Amino acid sequence: MKRTALITGASGGIGSAIAKRFADAGYAVALQYRSNRQAIDTLIRTLPEDADYAALQCDLNDPDSVQEMLYEIHRRLGRISVLVNCAGVALPQKLFSETTDADYDHVFDTNVHAAMRLTRLLTDDLRAQHGSVVNISSMWGVVGGSCEVVYSASKAALIGFTKALSKELAPSDVTVNAVAPGLIPTAMNAHLSDAELESFRLDTPLCRLGTPQDVAEAVFYLAGARFVTGQVLCCDGGYTV
Repeated sequence: MKRTALITGASGGIGSAIAKRFADAGYAVALQYRSNRQAIDTLIRTLPEDADYAALQCDLNDPDSVQEMLYEIHRRLGRISVLVNCAGVALPQKLFSETTDADYDHVFDTNVHAAMRLTRLLTDDLRAQHGSVVNISSMWGVVGGSCEVVYSASKAALIGFTKALSKELAPSDVTVNAVAPGLIPTAMNAHLSDAELESFRLDTPLCRLGTPQDVAEAVFYLAGARFVTGQVLCCDGGYTV
């Protein structure tokens, strides 16, 4: 049976590229999405004709919905070998003094609590499969971003989670790593002007912005790197160097 990769946030620009990378490599892929079925259908049309996949609508903040999703994955695709926690949200750029408790709860529930809950529920799968977890953090989780304080804090929390869990699961031959993307032109960054994007490009040592495929390659590498764990791979063109 094929190894199975679960990619959360598979309807997003980065999540869809990650899902396609695993499917192209012969993995069965479980595609979690919250509401954007149209994007999932578009992704499915790009998968290999013989791909094994399951598209699953799931609210990752609803424990019952998560349990239903995992039941369907196990029924249709078997145990999960690779978990990619990619689902995430960001706030509109604003000063920290202007954020609210509701802002904090919204970002941390999706970016941190949901990822931790799902990983905990899949610990038995990962141990049985000698699997891998790859968490999608952000360069702002590494260096912090002005007017992105809550988002930065949530992505930094994922890094702490990654490092701690990697030590706990290492004796079971399970790797846990994180990718910290730089600026990737996706819907999450659609608010940035052409001038702002160009400014980011000029500040990037590799002199270009990243692509979802760049991040997908980093994730795929970490998922298969059996002697790499507890690491944060900055996929940002050198921006944070």
